[in-house]
Amino acid sequence: MDKPKHHILVCASFRAQGTPQGICHKKESLSLIPYIESELSDRGMSDVAVSATGCLNLCEKGPVLVVYPENFWYGEIDSEEKIDEILDALEEGEACEDHLIN
Repeated sequence: MDKPKHHILVCASFRAQGTPQGICHKKESLSLIPYIESELSDRGMSDVAVSATGCLNLCEKGPVLVVYPENFWYGEIDSEEKIDEILDALEEGEACEDHLIN
């Protein structure tokens, strides 16, 4: 894979001690990754990488996704429908305003 055009970071709530403790992990944020990867593949978006991260410190907004290099921070992403809306916007080169963290 070439250098990705976009990178989606999924908060996995891992803390310095190594244990997942935050809301994102408790709300099963890691289970979103296979769906995101599958949807990216179905859409032919091979220029997007997906990674789990340590705690992003926005537990009250979890699960949290971040899209780089655009620096779009999305909160309460707990369904395939919301992921689809974010990916639709990303394909258009825009932010998904409905789920942005302000």
